[in-house]
Amino acid sequence: MGTGVALQISRAPGMEVVFVSDISDEARQRGVQATGQTGVLVADVGQVPERREGEVYMVADTLGFLQADNGVAIDAVVECTNTISIAGEFCRAAIARGAHVVLMNAEVDLALGRLLVHEARQQGVVVTSDAGDQHGVLATMIDEIELWGFRIVQAGNMKGFLNRYGNAAEARVWAEKQRLSVVQTVSYTDGTKMNIEQALIGNYCGLIPTQPGMEGPQVADIRDVLQAFDFDQYGAQGRVDYTVGVPWPGGGVYVVGYCEDELQKFYLNYYKVSSKGNYHLFFRPYHLCHLETPRAVAQAYFDGRAVIEPARHWINDVFAYAKRDLAAGTRIEHGIGGDEFYGLVDSIAHAGPEGVPVCALESEGHGAEAKVAILGRAYAKDEPIRLSDLTIPDSALARMLAEQAAL
Repeated sequence: MGTGVALQISRAPGMEVVFVSDISDEARQRGVQATGQTGVLVADVGQVPERREGEVYMVADTLGFLQADNGVAIDAVVECTNTISIAGEFCRAAIARGAHVVLMNAEVDLALGRLLVHEARQQGVVVTSDAGDQHGVLATMIDEIELWGFRIVQAGNMKGFLNRYGNAAEARVWAEKQRLSVVQTVSYTDGTKMNIEQALIGNYCGLIPTQPGMEGPQVADIRDVLQAFDFDQYGAQGRVDYTVGVPWPGGGVYVVGYCEDELQKFYLNYYKVSSKGNYHLFFRPYHLCHLETPRAVAQAYFDGRAVIEPARHWINDVFAYAKRDLAAGTRIEHGIGGDEFYGLVDSIAHAGPEGVPVCALESEGHGAEAKVAILGRAYAKDEPIRLSDLTIPDSALARMLAEQAAL
């Protein structure tokens, strides 16, 4: 996605890529190549050579580069990792520098969004979810559908494949084929990433799931959504949910809106909108990720407005459940995309104070010195993890979460 963003920003009218950054030299080279420009390696983040037309800085020390008083003009930073702790530090440094922040990183968005928004407001900049991820596309659709006068009944994600018990061994071949990390691939396979996306759109629009993890029926045709859910049970409370499979006409997102006006329903029928009673289906059969990122950048820069402001309402989180039987003393190497947990979106009110946000379980460091959460008792497969049964280390993420909780 970072490479895609470099590609797209370099082709967006009125925008240019100032720097690409990664700890991998190969990734930096790939990003610069996508821009069609010349890379200039930054060896000293405090002494940056003047950038000439057609040049892009190549940076290994992202945090140092953003924190340095090096005179480099940066209007916006797009965060494309799937980390949480270090991404949070990148974002805070960008905000302190006076740059808008676009999050093509749903994990840091959910985990630290309230803290980032608080600091962005103090600096007069915008923190926003990306426009091209599922929740960003849903937000754009919902803004329009609400403008039409519809009440939002459901915001839905189309999930092609789901295996809550997916693990690294099974995901490795697919990950290599798709040029993804194994951890990322597992988080897609077991649905944790999709649950995070639905938590984000729920927090933006005031929507909650009907149950932990939502319902997720299998559908062959997206129009079957109108039969697959019992919308009457929702009352006035809008919901988030998803479908499984690759329905006609393809993957993407959908919104169900409520309108009981008979004249409006006549027009909707004339426009060939799929409806069932007062429930009307609107869908988009794709989301284009990096292609849509410039919209989020432009909206932040020109309008001072987010596609999704993180944690606009703080009503949902994604909570950890045991992926398999786990012994007491289990070290949690990866909260998201690991072999120990999957994450289910739930309302904070329903999960209660003992629910464990899966985003809070990111490890820090590597090997024997890594700071990891440790289970204090054995858990059975599919059991929700309780906060009192975890030892969570003092880490940069834990400290940022404490700062956020104090706001």
